[in-house]
Amino acid sequence: MSCSFGEKIKISVFGQSHSEAIGIVVDGIPAGIKLDMDKISRFMARRAPGKNAYSTKRKEADIPTIISGIVDGITCGAPLCAVIKNSDQHSKDYSKLKTLPRPSHSDFAAYVKHNGFNDIRGGGNFSGRMTAPLCFAGAVAMQILEEKGIRIGAHIEKIAGVKDSRFDPVNVNADLLKDVSSKEFPLIDDSVKEKILSKIEAARLDGDSVGGVIECAVTGLPAGLGEPMFDGVENVISRAVFAIPAIKGIEFGNGFDCADLRGSENNDDFIITDGKITAKTNNHGGILGGITSSMPVIFRVAVKPTPSISKPQMTVNLETMTQEELVIEGRHDPCIVPRAVPCIEAVTALALINLI
Repeated sequence: MSCSFGEKIKISVFGQSHSEAIGIVVDGIPAGIKLDMDKISRFMARRAPGKNAYSTKRKEADIPTIISGIVDGITCGAPLCAVIKNSDQHSKDYSKLKTLPRPSHSDFAAYVKHNGFNDIRGGGNFSGRMTAPLCFAGAVAMQILEEKGIRIGAHIEKIAGVKDSRFDPVNVNADLLKDVSSKEFPLIDDSVKEKILSKIEAARLDGDSVGGVIECAVTGLPAGLGEPMFDGVENVISRAVFAIPAIKGIEFGNGFDCADLRGSENNDDFIITDGKITAKTNNHGGILGGITSSMPVIFRVAVKPTPSISKPQMTVNLETMTQEELVIEGRHDPCIVPRAVPCIEAVTALALINLI
C-alpha cells in the first residue's frame, strides 16, 4: 500500500492510529533552510485533538521529534524524519469492531483488501490521526513557500448548512489568509461562529455528527506552473487533498456552479493591472488548462460528517454473516471540519512545493 507522495519533494508517512508512534520522512528538502520550530508547533496545534467541545477527547501533544535532516535548526540535505508519539490510545474501545465493521468507515473495505489483518484500532493507518505527520511536513513546506512570496490559507466555508463569507477570488490577500489561519475557529465572518457551534453541539447531544466545506486560497503563485492532462495543478492538489480521510469532493473556482452558467457568464476577461496581465474575474480559480494563471488559486472541499456516531446502526458480523446492531464506543469528533482546516493547508503546500 502506498503512503508516499511527491517526486521532487517526496514524503512517506508511517505508523497507525494506535501504534507506538506515527511519523513522516521528507526527502528532497534542500540543505541550508532554517526552520522555525515554534511556528511548526503552532501550526500542528491547530490540528491537535482534545482542546474543545467540538473535537475528540483524545489528548495528544503532537510534538514532533526530529530524527534526522536538521543540524542546529537548519536542514542539512539528509532526509528529514519526524516521529510523533501516540500517548492516549484506548484500544479496547475497538475490540468488537474486528468482526463488526462500522458504517461509512474503511473497516469492511480494508478487511477485504488485507484478508482480515488490517489494524482496526482507531482506524489504523486509515485514521485521521495520520494527518498529524502530514501537518508537520506541510508546515515545513509552507515556510519554504512563504520565502518565495507564496501564502496558503483556509477557513470553514460552512458547517451543517451555516455559511461563512467566501474569499474574494480576485482580491484575496496574504494578510487575510494569515489572519484567518491564526484563529482557533477559522472563519472570515466571526458573527456566525456561535450558530455553527450550536449546530455541532446539538448533533453531539443527539449522538450524531455534522460535516461541512473548507475553502482554501493560495496567493503569490506565478503564471505557468503545472502541466496539461495528468499533471495539472488541479490534479496534483486533488491527489494530495484526498489523502485526508473524510474528504468526499473538491471544486476549483466556481466549480459546479459553472454548470448553470453560459460561457459569457463563466468566462474571465483578461485585463492589464499594474502592467501585468490578470483577469477581471476569477471563475477559473487561478488555473487554466492545468496551469496557473497568476490569479489566486481557490478551491473548496466537502467534508463528510464523522462516521463514528453513538446512535445505533446496522452492520454485518463478518464471522457469522448475520446482521447486527452496532453502537460505537470511544472518543470521536462531532465535527472534524475545524481540525481539518490546517490539514488542507498542509497538503496544498506539499502539492505546490513539488510544482515550484
